[in-house]
Order: sequence, then structure tokens, then C-alpha cells
Amino acid sequence: MGSVVTLDLPFRQTTREARQAALLHRFASERRSDTDVFWLKENAEVLNILSSTGAVLPPSALGPFDTLYRTLDRRLGFFPQYYRFLLSLCLDLEDLGMAGDKGARAVEWVAAEGLVAAELSDLQRAEARRLCLRRGVDPTSHDTGLDDRLRSFGSRSATFALPNKKAAYELTHIVFYLSEYGQRNPDLPAAFLDSLRFAGTVAFLEMNIDLLAEICIALRFAGQTPPSTWENWLAAQARHFVIEADSAGWMSDDYHPYLMVQWFLSAAGLGGFGAMLPEGGLRITAPRPHVAPLRELSECMYSLEGDRVADWSLMRTRIDPLLTAEAREVVEAAEQAVDFDAFFHGFSRAATAQGVPA
Repeated sequence: MGSVVTLDLPFRQTTREARQAALLHRFASERRSDTDVFWLKENAEVLNILSSTGAVLPPSALGPFDTLYRTLDRRLGFFPQYYRFLLSLCLDLEDLGMAGDKGARAVEWVAAEGLVAAELSDLQRAEARRLCLRRGVDPTSHDTGLDDRLRSFGSRSATFALPNKKAAYELTHIVFYLSEYGQRNPDLPAAFLDSLRFAGTVAFLEMNIDLLAEICIALRFAGQTPPSTWENWLAAQARHFVIEADSAGWMSDDYHPYLMVQWFLSAAGLGGFGAMLPEGGLRITAPRPHVAPLRELSECMYSLEGDRVADWSLMRTRIDPLLTAEAREVVEAAEQAVDFDAFFHGFSRAATAQGVPA
């Protein structure tokens, strides 16, 4: 299935820039109210992707954000808990061509108010630092160990050889922030790169388009080339997203996987943002896998209990007959993509097969 579009598409969508401008308009004006925190989240993601990929937009493309930009000071003062969203929106708008210097003043205010001190996690502190540094202010200058802690978290590769979506998404975002979205070397240890490949293997086995796209982007930002097996699969999945006019279906659609895949395609030099968009509200539907290789593989491993060993060459002969043909095909593709033996050593949980000692 391809993108579902109406027949009266405006001529202005015949270029990539025009399609990106149309996407901005749909997200800014046709989905949620700009008083909804999810409006902030969705639009911050769209603008961040366009800014980080160097999009060149027509002057009118940012028009839907005029009110947000004009009232930014008041919004920050009343909604300081959303300062990261608001800063991100403001800075990306300016970097994409919005006239004004509100970003510099907003960054100074955020630092003066000590808003970063309200963050509990290192990841959120790293995001806040990255945003403020875009206008020359470091609100975490006293925290000299932040980068070391982020790299240490990502270097515990055993964490990422198991299904753990929260940890995997945090891993990719650490790379985004340390690399300034691909603008600088994030200086990642070899173990951190192993973690990215392990998390990517889990995502590929799960057929998780959204997470695998983020991992491929993170690998490129780290100066690595993602496995061609992963990238070819993502490029194929990109062709099967369905975009159709819907006045309410967007409330629970697959906008995020769509944006991540478009970002991946752009980062990989494979295009991106090629679909023309119908007028009005959009519902975006991602392709659904017809097989669950990760679940099948995990269930097989769990059923083996004390018979689990960390050697994939031995376990493969025991597991293959228990998998469906479709799942086996995906597992074989995963084997070809990375050092599957290294991944399986942690995934097998052979050392904990007997459970916690009594």
C-alpha cells in the first residue's frame, strides 16, 4: 500500500520543500490546539527534524507558528514545566528562518530561573544543556560529570541485549545530544557502539520501525554505517505508510514512526518527505508486521529453562524447529546484520537460567 491522497492536491506540493511546508501546516493547524501539550510535542519533533536535516523552506512555511513565537515569553512564564518543548520550538523556528531573537533571551531566562535544576534525569539535563548551548549558555557548567555518566549508561551493553524500549530510546537520545544531532563527534566508547547494535538487533527482531529508525540515525551521528539489512528493511517499510485525510483519526495515529523514518531516509541520503499530503487533518498509519520474531525467540528461550547456553551456534539448532518459517527468516537476516553471537550471549540469559538463588 502507498500513500492515500486526494485528487485535488495543490500544485505547490510538487517539491520536497513544498511537501515539508505542507507537513508543518498540517501539524500546526489541523491536528491539535496549540494549548495542548501534545501539540508542543508533535510540532517540536517536526521542526527539530527539519532543522537538523538542513531543510530550506519557503518563507510562508513558518506562518502557522507566528502566534506561538509572538507569545513565547508569556508561555514560558506560565508553563515553565514545558520549557524544553518551548525552547526547542523557538530555536528551530529561528534557525529555519523565523525573524527574531527571542531564543537568546529565552535561554538566558531559563538559566537565570534555574529550571534545569528541576530535572531528575541526566538525559533531560543533557537535552536542556544542548538547547541552551545553541545560544551560547551552559546551565549545567557546574556538572562536570554529566557526559561521563551518559557514556557509562550507554556502555553497559548487557542492558541493550534485552527488550527494554525505555532504555533503548534513552540510548539514542544520548547520542543525539552528545553529537549535537550529528554536528560533532560524540566520542562514544566501543561498548556504547555495541549497545547501539544490540538495541538495533532487538528492534529489528521486534520489527519496530520507530526504534530501529532512531538507532540507525544514532549510529550515523556516531560516525558508523548501520547494517544494510536494517536500512534496506526501513526503506521498504517507508513505502507502506498510509497517509489519508481524517478529521479525528490523527488522535491516535502513527505520526512518530512516520517522522522517524523520514528522518532516517534523509540522514541516509535516501530522500524522505516524498509523500504528497491531502488537505485537512491527517491520519498516518504504519505498516503492521505479520510475524513476531522477537516474541517467538523469547518464548523459545524461556521454555528451555536450564538448557539455555550462551553459544548461538549450539542454540540455533534447538531453536530453529520451534520457530515459524516467517520468524526464522527474520532471525536469519538479523544474524547477517551484526555479530549475532555477541548479541546472543546477553540475550540468552544463560547465566541466570536457574533464576535468583534461594
